[in-house]
Amino acid sequence: MRGTPKSLRLHIGIFGRRNVGKSSLLNAITRQQVSIVSDFAGTTTDPVEKPMELLPLGPVLFIDTAGLDDVGALGALRNERTRAVFDRVDLGVIVCESGKWEDFEEGILDELQEQNVPIVVVFNKNDLGKPNTALLESLAARKIHTVNTVASGNEGILDFRQALLDAAPADFIEHPAVLSDLVGPGEMAVLVVPIDKEAPKGRLIMPQVQSIRDLLDGDAYCMVTKERELRDALSRLNRPPKLVVTDSQAFLKVAADTPPEIPLTGFSILFARFRGDLTAQVAGTLAIETLKPGDKVLIAESCSHHPIADDIGRVKIPRWLTQYVGGKLEFDTVQGHDFAVDLSQYKLVIHCGACVTNRRAMLSRILKCRQAGVPVTNYGLAIAYSLGIFERALEPFPAALELFQSHSRINK
Repeated sequence: MRGTPKSLRLHIGIFGRRNVGKSSLLNAITRQQVSIVSDFAGTTTDPVEKPMELLPLGPVLFIDTAGLDDVGALGALRNERTRAVFDRVDLGVIVCESGKWEDFEEGILDELQEQNVPIVVVFNKNDLGKPNTALLESLAARKIHTVNTVASGNEGILDFRQALLDAAPADFIEHPAVLSDLVGPGEMAVLVVPIDKEAPKGRLIMPQVQSIRDLLDGDAYCMVTKERELRDALSRLNRPPKLVVTDSQAFLKVAADTPPEIPLTGFSILFARFRGDLTAQVAGTLAIETLKPGDKVLIAESCSHHPIADDIGRVKIPRWLTQYVGGKLEFDTVQGHDFAVDLSQYKLVIHCGACVTNRRAMLSRILKCRQAGVPVTNYGLAIAYSLGIFERALEPFPAALELFQSHSRINK
């Protein structure tokens, strides 16, 4: 599973004070010297990521963080980077010395619980002290798994592994489908894959690869073609496919060449459902109708790719939206783990398909937008809306389509 993308791994964050043994715990569970260990507090300065295979869960990503009790200007910066990890973990591990559970640890626990993140509490250095019975009973009553370890001596690591398995969220184990549930066993999907300047040389982009694999896992057939060959490809089939999926940039061409009785959508729209909350992002897309010249729009990308001359997020979407609005809009762009702190200045957030991040991180961003009162959509939804084929692109998703149609009826 070394080749499994980070976005498909269960993200496990390790939090706690400095020098409580977080790095020792990570080294013990991975059986590798992933993080530097020393007796000096604050040895870990930035989050350290380690992908591994944790059976029977499968691929996971451990994130070892700097101690949240770090001090000074540099400590504040480390704390800021550590707290950013809260937004992208699927499971949180709080590490403390066995005899020390105070308001500090309760604060970490509260922050994780506010985000509905499952928690495992590790009482490390168990040879130096034991957690009191009242504390253990209190944590058990809150359905929090606890483990006693001496990480430096590799004691309790099997118990820690079991606790991780017990606490892992069910929706990771029962991972949602990309599109196989829309197609069905024994049926076919046609994937339209343009080969242009943005297509990586010698390979397909991640949403396309994951869609192919998902169809195969669902015992469905898959035909892959470029947009210029789509019409001919469809004519060679002895029965129509259940679904046509296209890169969003080719929406108009593919919509014109796909018979209206065949459902059509885009890879990015599939990933709005797979990675985030499709209904929330459809609702956010409707805010395009209220945009006015001079409004600020945030373009958010999960990856940190090098933009090309006709980049989708920096050039094409701004061009299509400007044409739709009929006047100049202001666009800001963020990449990777960066996300605007002050979202209130924006009238709309347009996110990429989030193929290189995990679902929790995307849901966290959607929640932040909701808390700031800012609508959020994604590339494929925004493109389909601005090109006038939004309703067609939502046909495979009845609830999302009904939301759009209800909005349209109200505003007629």
